[in-house]
Amino acid sequence: MQKTKQKAVAYGHDGIRQQGISKVEEVMSVKRKQNKITVRLKKQRAMSKSPLYYKYDIQKYDLHPNYYFTEVEDLIPHGVPEYIDEGQHYVERIVRALYYFKQCALIGPSGTGKTHIVYLVAELTGLPVWEVNCGLQTSSYDLIGRFVGLGKENWIDGQVTQWLRHGGILYLDEANMMKQDVATRLNPVLDTRGHLVLTEKDNEIVPRHQYAYCIISMNPFSAEFSGTKKLNAAFRRRMSVWINFDYQSVGDKISPREAELIMKRTQLDEETAYKILRVGAEMRRQYKAGDLPYGPSVGDLIHWGVLIKDGINPKMAAEETIVALTSDNAEVQDDVRRIIESVFV
Repeated sequence: MQKTKQKAVAYGHDGIRQQGISKVEEVMSVKRKQNKITVRLKKQRAMSKSPLYYKYDIQKYDLHPNYYFTEVEDLIPHGVPEYIDEGQHYVERIVRALYYFKQCALIGPSGTGKTHIVYLVAELTGLPVWEVNCGLQTSSYDLIGRFVGLGKENWIDGQVTQWLRHGGILYLDEANMMKQDVATRLNPVLDTRGHLVLTEKDNEIVPRHQYAYCIISMNPFSAEFSGTKKLNAAFRRRMSVWINFDYQSVGDKISPREAELIMKRTQLDEETAYKILRVGAEMRRQYKAGDLPYGPSVGDLIHWGVLIKDGINPKMAAEETIVALTSDNAEVQDDVRRIIESVFV
């Protein structure tokens, strides 16, 4: 019989890390032959295949030990870019919250990367994502499920029910736009009961999967965000951890790490990248003050930079990106143009 040559594991923890193994779990067998002892070890793989896995200090928070989501593996994100912060350790805090409490809330203005970081956390932890945009038109039937067909004989699970059955991360985006009846249906799912009663389907009880986690995100409740309202108190209490997000660069505060990211993603020179970021920082300041309807994310600024790198004049490139993105209102667009002209003289 031909023997397969196995690659030796380097000594110590570094060798285990190189093969994506988080720890040695137990000794499987021991053989003694000619005064030599051969030990075969059972190795536990890391919970993630992401190349960024060891960039964050999350290895001790295994969210699905020895469990693999084979049926919904295609819902596990791949290739999500790194999240840049200024020492807030958002990734570690979110993973820690899920590990101890199974759910958490992210709050902050649009463009601060809340959705981005949810998908990054999902990839880093090897969890599928079930995303729900909680608009005013989203009904409990959309989330829970319904009968379909002429005779209504076929039941189709909604996003929440599928999440309960298969596990992973339920991501409720814009949670403070959720209708009251939807929030009420989720209350027993997110507390110690941990189940959903399908009153629409002969009162079937669907227990919460042991590795089912929930993250909600929202903009701050204010008149600026049409459709937002104060989160239901009962629903709010079910979120054990609240994490506030803000822009890295606002007004005169410019983040070198955000500038580096723009340079990396656009291949622009340092001077142009900082000019783009200065425009974005001022727009964010005015947005937070209520003078503009939107503050650009770093992704929005990168899109602008990509067109500049392609040879388009910065002001013309802005017309196709952040000027049109901010508003359809001509007066608001003129305000954005004045900010751009003050930087790109």
